[in-house]
Amino acid sequence: MSSNMTIANLSNAYREGSLTPAGVMEDIRHRAQEFSDRNIWIHLLSAEEQQPYLAALAEKDPQQCPLWGIPFAIKDNIDLAGIPTTAGCEAFTFTPSASAPVVQQLLDAGAIPVGKTNLDQFATGLNGTRSPWGPCRNAFDPDYISGGSSSGSAVSVALGLASFSLGTDTAGSGRVPAAFNNLVGVKPTRGLLSARGMVPACRSLDCISIMALNTDDANTVLACAEGFDAGDGYSRHNCYDNLSRHYGYRQGSLKVGVLPEDQLQFFGDSGYQAAYAATLEKLTELGFELVEVDYRPFDEAARLLYEGPWVAERYIACQPLIEENPAALHPVVRAIVEPGGNPKATELFRAQYRLEALKQVCVATLDQLDCLLTPTAGRLFTVEEMLAEPILYNSQLGYYTNFMNLLDMTSVAVPTAFTAAGLPFGITLVGNCFSDRVLLSIANRIQQGLALPVGIECTDAAGAEPAGLPQVQQPVADNRRIDVLVCGAHLEGLPLNWQLTERGAVLKSRTRTKPCYRMYALAGGPPFRPGLIMDEQNGAAIDVEIWSVPSAEFGSFVAGIPAPLGIGKVLVEDGSVVTGFICEPRGVEGATDITNLGGWKAYLASR
Repeated sequence: MSSNMTIANLSNAYREGSLTPAGVMEDIRHRAQEFSDRNIWIHLLSAEEQQPYLAALAEKDPQQCPLWGIPFAIKDNIDLAGIPTTAGCEAFTFTPSASAPVVQQLLDAGAIPVGKTNLDQFATGLNGTRSPWGPCRNAFDPDYISGGSSSGSAVSVALGLASFSLGTDTAGSGRVPAAFNNLVGVKPTRGLLSARGMVPACRSLDCISIMALNTDDANTVLACAEGFDAGDGYSRHNCYDNLSRHYGYRQGSLKVGVLPEDQLQFFGDSGYQAAYAATLEKLTELGFELVEVDYRPFDEAARLLYEGPWVAERYIACQPLIEENPAALHPVVRAIVEPGGNPKATELFRAQYRLEALKQVCVATLDQLDCLLTPTAGRLFTVEEMLAEPILYNSQLGYYTNFMNLLDMTSVAVPTAFTAAGLPFGITLVGNCFSDRVLLSIANRIQQGLALPVGIECTDAAGAEPAGLPQVQQPVADNRRIDVLVCGAHLEGLPLNWQLTERGAVLKSRTRTKPCYRMYALAGGPPFRPGLIMDEQNGAAIDVEIWSVPSAEFGSFVAGIPAPLGIGKVLVEDGSVVTGFICEPRGVEGATDITNLGGWKAYLASR
């Protein structure tokens, strides 16, 4: 079977008849035995357990089911009907009668479950060693950790045993294992995917996460998995400009925040430090403008997760075991969670007050950027190192990740380099909530620009060139703001300019139209207004300004424009086409032609 397990490759093979879903699943079960030393699975589905899902494909149209026959893995704190859910703890085990809504949506889209994967018990950890099923080991070198808590979910995809997987991500549990296994890891906006049917870690912060080989696959899975769930109190409706159709290849210049050198932490890993430096150099070549931002507010927020009262939520998640059968918990997990029964309500409110203050600063920082960029993790530890120092080293793994859900941000981990020892390194792109498709589109540009192999063995037939890279080329740009060309009373310093500034618009440039317009002083007023009419035969260049308007404010701005004026497309002297003010031809009847003056301000000065 092909080593290229991307959705596009498998779907093409099914259409051509060179592969069948049943054959792919049989091959996966056979190859899974080769990697038994990785401790990937808690429950690998048998042929009999998979048969109903395969049989259901006959009733599904592959053209209408984007995941038709695509194998996926499920972290074993997310429910699959009829298969035990353990959360990495045998004493906790139960068998759900229904699948989690996210899982069911993927099944409805044609995906086939491969199995339930190993995890840090109760999703408490970023390393993958805190499990009675044994440490889940790295896909590239079993001496190293896989990252956690979604450890088996990452390793299964990296080794070609699934095309994508579901994990969870409260503090980095999807991003860290994605980085350590050369995968794309999506931590969606909190509430974008239903968390019903998932054993909670911190219920108010939890996210189901997605791990995939490339950004195209991640976007496809996200589109199938997302959706408002009235049964989940933390579910949220998506917004229009974060829908799947807005995923593409991010074009143009990008302003990306990076950490000052004295705020970076690699914890002695010179290989990761060198890989990060090499990544920034390559991204600069790809057109990324890197600007330093202060990471201290993000770090302070991150420390609230485990040093603050939110550990009480982890206590709630496994309270019956702690109180009735504490020996059933992994010793490290118990040591972390047990103190969560102690914080007072006063401590929680004080922490919330501080968190909101930090959030104001951090959100404002991201508003000035296309995204923030950090290493996903500062160091890749060996299993032996992690077992010897399980709490300190795990804490170090969260240096770049723990703040995310507390600050209501979203992120995408993307591979960018390999160390001299051949181990994967990756970065994380961070944005404010509901910027999932913005980040995936930037990550698409990174994956196509760097052209790294995906997973562990995805190459072309000759074994020379990476296969499985994202193919989507649809150009997308920053959709948070809209450029608006103004030529009259909205110019800076004139009577209606407040309609822009009070909506948060900022002046981008003063320029001129192409020499194909005529300008008229319209009747009426105050305020007095001009009308801009295209005249390719007798037109001239007209002075104009271009303002950047927040997209959310654009509609109300346009709604206030009176006839005969309107918004259309205006040709600018640099060759660009900008949304701007135009006038209906009937509006210039009886108006004064002022084209020869070259602009509205010149006309006002001449009166």
